[in-house]
Amino acid sequence: MDGVIGILEGLTVWHWLGIGIILLTLEVAVGTFDLLWIAMGAFATALFALIAPDPAGGWQGQLTFFGFVAVAFVTSGRTVFKGLRKAATTHPNLNDRLSKMIGERGEAATSFDGGRGKVKVGDSVWLAEQADGAAIVKGDQVVIAGADGTTLKVKLA
Repeated sequence: MDGVIGILEGLTVWHWLGIGIILLTLEVAVGTFDLLWIAMGAFATALFALIAPDPAGGWQGQLTFFGFVAVAFVTSGRTVFKGLRKAATTHPNLNDRLSKMIGERGEAATSFDGGRGKVKVGDSVWLAEQADGAAIVKGDQVVIAGADGTTLKVKLA
């Protein structure tokens, strides 16, 4: 226990800067944004240790300050800056071909038996399910109302 206290008594501004740099390096590796806020707490503690080295209560004051600041930064980071975690996209349907097909027209390639059949849309034939209760027979015009996996949900046009 005396060894741990001996190490803590030797904490300086440089130790806090080193801890902050290590935490930032780990943040770059994992990309969670949580270590970013704790690293910012370490940098703030380095500034605190620089401004008030001894009146801060020594290592106890530095650790207390670090604890409060780190909790405050993590809490604000998870609430105020929570939008940083979500990747905003300008093309939400970029790789979702079926969602782009909603509203398109097609032709029933087979009669629907038990609510399931095939639909020709453009030059492709897709598995399809009826979205409503209307009977669909081969040659009927249909409109794509949705998709479930790779199966289209269709209704009569």
